[in-house]
Amino acid sequence: MTSFRKPKIQRKNEPLNDLGLARVDYEGAMSTLCAGCGHDSVTACLTKAFFELSIDPAKAVKVSGIGCSSKTTNYFLNDAHGANTVHGRMPSVATGAIAANSNLIYLGLSGDGDSLSIGLGQMAHAMRRNVNMLYMLENNGVYGLTKGQFSASADLGSLPKKGAPNEYPAIDPVALALSVGATFIGRSFSGDRKQLVPLIKAGLKHKGFALIDVISPCVSFNDHKGSTKSYAHTYEYYHQAVHADYVPPTDEIKASYDEGDVMPIELHDGGIIQLRKLDQNYDPRDRAAAFQKVMDSKATQEIVTGLLYIDETQPDMHEIQKMEDRPLNEIPYSELNPGAEKLKALQGAFR
Repeated sequence: MTSFRKPKIQRKNEPLNDLGLARVDYEGAMSTLCAGCGHDSVTACLTKAFFELSIDPAKAVKVSGIGCSSKTTNYFLNDAHGANTVHGRMPSVATGAIAANSNLIYLGLSGDGDSLSIGLGQMAHAMRRNVNMLYMLENNGVYGLTKGQFSASADLGSLPKKGAPNEYPAIDPVALALSVGATFIGRSFSGDRKQLVPLIKAGLKHKGFALIDVISPCVSFNDHKGSTKSYAHTYEYYHQAVHADYVPPTDEIKASYDEGDVMPIELHDGGIIQLRKLDQNYDPRDRAAAFQKVMDSKATQEIVTGLLYIDETQPDMHEIQKMEDRPLNEIPYSELNPGAEKLKALQGAFR
């Protein structure tokens, strides 16, 4: 189905961000997803987050694979760079782009089919390399483009619209990310904009691999009684591990919170995430405790949401590999081609 560009209509006295841009400047084509699809709610949250952070759309890069989730790159940030890649191969394309130019803001958009089946190894290695990107995993438990077959995130015993129950245990992307080494891990629900927008802002500002697993119900194939990825089931069982908000780096706002009520975490650029803990013993900086929290929630059928883990002490891929800070296309040819003698000496060092 063809997407149509939205008419760019700016209201009189419409709020502008720090770049002088309106919300409409962050929109894209008309969505061709099913009416009520959770993915469209995620797109609205992404649009709001980029607008409120005053990120120049021309400095953003959207990368996706194949699937309903991967179509959403077309529905916001018209003026951003982008690539719709091969099924399951988005993480490697994003890794290569970041290696070539680390001065842009990278957003990977994927789904449970794209990331947890054919793309599982790709995503896991992007995590262990701590690639500096926000990875949005829109999770609905089915392959929506091919009429609703179970994906690897479908829970054991889940019922399809038609056919037999799911016979295999689910792969939990949050548990996987905790075990592999992602440095920012969150989970949310497409129907909870108040929680999801701050998580997206924090993920965009985090230096390193940031995963947000978003339960995003498929209204056509997986929003029925017996599905654990439906709107009804998620509203009944999801539970916030922490109340999180993103506070921009301004002195006035920094001074507005009371110590003891929140746990502030400073990001690399000076931004602050405020964590209001429901459980006094839960610390999102403790990977083992976060993993235990996720495992315990399975026994009670809770979907733990919020910022589950963060580690700002780990270097990202660029720092680990001592990569060039300048975009490769801006490096003079004389530096890219050091000459035959230097190349010969370099090759000799590997013998």
